[in-house]
Amino acid sequence: MPKLHVKKGDLVAVIAGKDKGAKGRIIATLPREDRVVVEGVNMIKKHTKETNQGPRGAKSGGVQTMEAPIHVSNVKKLKDDSPKDKPADKKAEQADETGEDS
Repeated sequence: MPKLHVKKGDLVAVIAGKDKGAKGRIIATLPREDRVVVEGVNMIKKHTKETNQGPRGAKSGGVQTMEAPIHVSNVKKLKDDSPKDKPADKKAEQADETGEDS
């Protein structure tokens, strides 16, 4: 299986194609096809038929808008400013808990 330079949850910018310049988070990666699904990018309309299949009865039909995969070479990884990526400073945590400076 080929390795991709991005993973699910990464913030990326589209650098080529009809959505050039758009930014979003990766929803899914498809490494076998070298493709990724980016939130709000490459939106398509999918027509679905109303069916009575499934455990809960009728499934609503109509036109749904959803993201389609784009090639991984058309995205660039951006720096993410979310606090989950930054390691916590242990000295700052200890000072906060005791209320004193070290």
